Amino acid sequence: MQAMKNLFDIRDRVVVVTGGAGILGRSICSYLAEQGAKVVVLDRDAKAGEELVGTIREQGGEALFLETDVLNREVLESNREAILSAYGCIDVLLNAAGGNMGGATIAPDKTFLDLEVDAFRKVVDLNLFGTVLPTMVFGEAMTARKKGVIVNFCSESALRPLTRVVGYGAAKAAIGNYTKYMAAELALKFSPEMRVNAIVPGFLLTNQNRTLLTNPDGSYTDRARTIIAHTPAGRFAEPEELLGTIHYLISDASSFVTGTLAVVDGGFDAFSI
Repeated sequence: MQAMKNLFDIRDRVVVVTGGAGILGRSICSYLAEQGAKVVVLDRDAKAGEELVGTIREQGGEALFLETDVLNREVLESNREAILSAYGCIDVLLNAAGGNMGGATIAPDKTFLDLEVDAFRKVVDLNLFGTVLPTMVFGEAMTARKKGVIVNFCSESALRPLTRVVGYGAAKAAIGNYTKYMAAELALKFSPEMRVNAIVPGFLLTNQNRTLLTNPDGSYTDRARTIIAHTPAGRFAEPEELLGTIHYLISDASSFVTGTLAVVDGGFDAFSI
């Protein structure tokens, strides 16, 4: 009997990860390198990026670090040329760069009238345009081959408006719409072998939300306890729990999957009372 193809095999695929040196990015890049992918870590933190690539190489993986700015098209184009020079193609783009900032978040003793519009704009720029620009630049290399996979990073706040994080929620809601739009745009105008999906992570402790979810002594805030009470799994997610879904979305196992939002949230979006 002929052996069946491993649909999850991603060996030698060139995977570009923006925000690759962050908490989520590090976990994703390390895992994909272990699976045999050629991982390109893009981040503005050169020290963290170089350290990550060094660790991946020490463990026998293939990785390249390039300093970037996801809001600067010229820098991104320079990154693209360096990647094509090193590997000849780009198979996958993971738009993991993003984040929040205090001014775009409404404190419990404030209202929307106190919102800092400039901060709101910066959060939208980082999360929305920080996905749009890399998609345009690296997607161009994919259109030349008429093949490629893009995975955007959405948020629970895009599915259900959460209190306080008004700027971040608005930006991530736009990512959900943009993901579906681009799925049709690329498939119909370039190739049905070009796919765009988004992962919707549940709540994790990250550098961006740590002050919202933990007190200075490390204990959970009231907000954190409320989140867990509304999560059937009864806890926060670990970064590693996103890896299986990401692996699926960039592999041939999901070859007929495009324009979807893959929710990995321990049941938060499904639960009410």
